Amino acid sequence: MLFVLALLLLVGCSDQQWRTTDISEIMPALDFDLVNEDGVEVDETLYEDKATLLYFGYTHCPDICPITLAKMASAIRQLDTDAREHIQVLFISVDPRRDTIDVLRQYTDAFGPEFVGLTGSNADIDAVANRYRVTYGYGDEDASGNYNVTHTSAVFAFDQQGQAAFMIREGDTLKSIVADLNRLISL
Repeated sequence: MLFVLALLLLVGCSDQQWRTTDISEIMPALDFDLVNEDGVEVDETLYEDKATLLYFGYTHCPDICPITLAKMASAIRQLDTDAREHIQVLFISVDPRRDTIDVLRQYTDAFGPEFVGLTGSNADIDAVANRYRVTYGYGDEDASGNYNVTHTSAVFAFDQQGQAAFMIREGDTLKSIVADLNRLISL
């Protein structure tokens, strides 16, 4: 009987861990001052009361950004309809020169209504990137003025109170992401 009780306690404990990477003890709460895809100056308080996925990227990204955002959209579509109303994805552009408000809106609309584009001055974006230990850099321009931007592919998850919860990486499975999103929404 004691063995069964101990086993049940262990199973209960494992349920409390994220399947992705726990960042609750090492990342600060959600905090930013940027401009949304409607041209409105916003901060994190506008996005309270919903679980938030935060991603840094750019709309001209040839691979990592669209793949990552499509994976987040797929995970969100696997949630119950009610659960979808309690989650949002904030896409912070690290390329404000090319990612105008209209470009951001068109880009995020392609992934779903839960996606919101954010931009700002380089100093504003740097402040947020530094807060979450995100680095990015610009490549050389080609003859047409195009360039790549190197950036992290991690997605940071925050609970409905804006507290850091977990981080999603490229190798995390859709099943793990969906499980963690369901748990995040239920907190």
